[in-house]
Amino acid sequence: MLFQEILDEKFSTIGHQFDLLHNLAAERQTHGGDLLLVHQNGFYNPEVLTWDNVDEKLSPYLIGPNVEGHSDDTHYNFITHYVQNHLTNQSYTEYLKSIEFEESKNQEIDKVINHETMSVQTEMLIYLKIWQSDTFIKKLYQLVLLINKQPYDWHFKITRYNREKNTTGTRDVIIRKKIRNKLDKDLPILKNHIEKAYSSQVRNAIAHSEYAILGRRIQLLNYDKSDPHSQMQSISFDDWVDRFHETLMIYSCYDKLMKLININYGKMALDNNKTVEIRVNRMNPIKETQYLPLFFREHFEDWGWYPDQY
Repeated sequence: MLFQEILDEKFSTIGHQFDLLHNLAAERQTHGGDLLLVHQNGFYNPEVLTWDNVDEKLSPYLIGPNVEGHSDDTHYNFITHYVQNHLTNQSYTEYLKSIEFEESKNQEIDKVINHETMSVQTEMLIYLKIWQSDTFIKKLYQLVLLINKQPYDWHFKITRYNREKNTTGTRDVIIRKKIRNKLDKDLPILKNHIEKAYSSQVRNAIAHSEYAILGRRIQLLNYDKSDPHSQMQSISFDDWVDRFHETLMIYSCYDKLMKLININYGKMALDNNKTVEIRVNRMNPIKETQYLPLFFREHFEDWGWYPDQY
């Protein structure tokens, strides 16, 4: 279940933190087009160099959603549907009162708690979709690079299997060490919100179905006292409500930020012959820096390497 009251409360702080993140990234980016690249998902695809079904020799440095972007759209639609159909204006305090034990309402209360249990498990899936999302992780990582005055990373790559070389890191390492901890100096409040929302133990327990719901508690079966990242034996439904609303608001503010970036660069392009310059830090075939125009299609509010022909 989603409570509008809790989301509004969290937006009052998290929304402001994302405004600060946006402002710092725009101010500190080392090239004026780097923030646009975050939105446009600049990426390196070496397979392009092997394509033999096109006459033109194409660059492996590309923009666009790529496969992970289409995956992200699929999950975004699922999350949006859940939010639209499960948001309530009832306060959480009122909800807790409604499930306080009363013998005369025993069956009614059981029905409400059973519905809550089913909702929590759907929310677990959403939690997993968000904190496993390649696009979400990548774009937060790129934003953190920008506020630390580092260039956009065209060669970002999530580790898929052990011993894989030339990767940025595993999802967990990127989230904890290269996003969350890198916010400590400039955006410590946002860092704390991510720390409050994200737990590798909770994420892994959901991914591997290593949990059991007993009453209004979630028992985490992957508890390991020797692992510093697996120290929770269980979490209450109250704790889950807080963690899930925190995650959902971070995701919502991130989504709004991406849309705002596109709007701002679109306005910029319309004042400059529908173009914005971007920087490509190439490593292949030789290490060099290119400065290229991206063309804005006003009708579709999207971008490409070539001007709109219509």
